[in-house]
Amino acid sequence: MLWLVGTAILALAAYYFVGVDQGAVSVFGKDMHIHEFVHDARHFLGFPCH
Repeated sequence: MLWLVGTAILALAAYYFVGVDQGAVSVFGKDMHIHEFVHDARHFLGFPCH
């Protein structure tokens, strides 16, 4: 059961960083490194980002 909770937490974190983190609500403040790192993945997955 513990592996399921861990997997769910990792999946939600991945979803946040790829699909939600636009810089406005970033947990890292104004640092846009993660946004730029996953920018092309956002387009590939169909997330609007600009």
